[in-house]
Amino acid sequence: MINWNNLDTLKSFEELNKVERVNLQEVMSGESGAERVKKCSVAMAEGMVYNYAAKEVDDNVLAALKKLAEEAQLSEKFEALYNGEVINTGEKRMVLHQLTRGQLGNKVEADGVDKREFYVKEQKRIADFANKVHNGEITNAAGEKFTTVVQIGIGGSDLGPRAMYLALENWAKKNNTFKMEAKFISNVDPDDASAVLNSIDVAHSLFILVSKSGTTLETLTNQSFVMNALEKAGLNPAKHMIAVTSETSPLAHSDDFIEAFYMDDFIGGRYSSTSGVGGAVLSLAFGPDVFAQFLDGAAAEDKLSANKNIFENPAMLDAMIGVYERNVLGYESTAVLPYSQALNRFPAHLQQLDMESNGKQVNRFGEPINYVTGPIIFGEPGTNGQHSFYQLLHQGTDIVPLQFIGFKNSQIGNDVDIQGSTSQQKLCANVAAQIVAFACGKKDDNLNKNFKGGRPSSIIIGEEVNPKTLGALLAHFENKVMFQGFVWNINSFDQEGVQLGKTLAKKVLAHETDGALAAYSALLNI
Repeated sequence: MINWNNLDTLKSFEELNKVERVNLQEVMSGESGAERVKKCSVAMAEGMVYNYAAKEVDDNVLAALKKLAEEAQLSEKFEALYNGEVINTGEKRMVLHQLTRGQLGNKVEADGVDKREFYVKEQKRIADFANKVHNGEITNAAGEKFTTVVQIGIGGSDLGPRAMYLALENWAKKNNTFKMEAKFISNVDPDDASAVLNSIDVAHSLFILVSKSGTTLETLTNQSFVMNALEKAGLNPAKHMIAVTSETSPLAHSDDFIEAFYMDDFIGGRYSSTSGVGGAVLSLAFGPDVFAQFLDGAAAEDKLSANKNIFENPAMLDAMIGVYERNVLGYESTAVLPYSQALNRFPAHLQQLDMESNGKQVNRFGEPINYVTGPIIFGEPGTNGQHSFYQLLHQGTDIVPLQFIGFKNSQIGNDVDIQGSTSQQKLCANVAAQIVAFACGKKDDNLNKNFKGGRPSSIIIGEEVNPKTLGALLAHFENKVMFQGFVWNINSFDQEGVQLGKTLAKKVLAHETDGALAAYSALLNI
């Protein structure tokens, strides 16, 4: 039997608070540090590893975290999720994004439909459509091939797919799988859509409108903006647009689209990169085979996340160390620092994934909780971030846990030796140096140059960014966020916090305002 209890009611959490703290600077210095680096790794899928040597944990802390994970029934709750129990209590829905990439457990049905079969069917429909676009069976009105694909969506319909596209763009060009350039329109600010439209040949562009409900204000506004531009160019918008939506939305059977592909309410936007939301644009940009590899990587990591042994389950261990940092050590933020330009928008995606999922102050039953939950997430690729906000990370008054991501090889494969080392070696040297600098610091009589150290970090290391490693990386963080939500006894799969502003914005546009809302409307000349 699964028990959904608040963190502060668990006996193992009380015990965790009593475990002696680790002196990170001490354990990471000298030969003891070298031994920690060698032993503190957990294998991930696709040849990657999660290394936590520079975290403030030792055998005693890890044993306490294992006990907490077991008392919180993390494995049992994940099993319930992938077997189709109603885990999203706020919206009374199942949570099925793992089913888009594989069957972890029992067959899951909804409304008499096998959901795994449904997702595979849509993937095949998207693959068939993409192949027809690539070979010229589906063309513009003039019978010419589409050369660009533009995704219109916001939130999870933009951040994840955009991050995944950018991560694989160079890889696809190097490996001759690049089919179409992709662009993204998300912001309702007309300058966003205008900038994209001015950068493309609209006559040879295919637009993907992504909205599960078919009612998202920003997305529908941008759809109209694009349709207007197409019409001004003498083109029929219906010959240039497809939709990714639910079968019950107003977009599902509209004559405004060449084709509609379906998703459902069991996949939240920020978890939708492996559904048709990411599948359509990635299959068109790189080919269906590349998207299939991406799914394979995610599925492989999901299998590891189902392992009941926390020390063989990198996502669970990562999650529990994060809970320790947030709820025992009191750290408020986490910086995600990929040392890979390919992942330059990955921190932005993780920001939504984590903060929209676990930014909650009531438990899954709607009752107030008495402990902190999700941290503030931010980040930039290295080495750019080193010349931006690392000053605060090294010498600021707050300690910010760090999540590095690094790869041994670049995507280009023909790096140049400059002053005795390649660019990739310089990049990797920087991430290694930063981990040790943060952990060990440097004493100096000049306090302005003194580094206290004791600043914790972990690193995920892979061979290169490719479709499979990217899929595994995505699934790792999705599952990490899920496990933390389970520990905190919150619902990580709804997002009521984004609704109030939307409601008030509609009142402003309808001129149904008073008080401060009316005053701000006047200031903005609405």
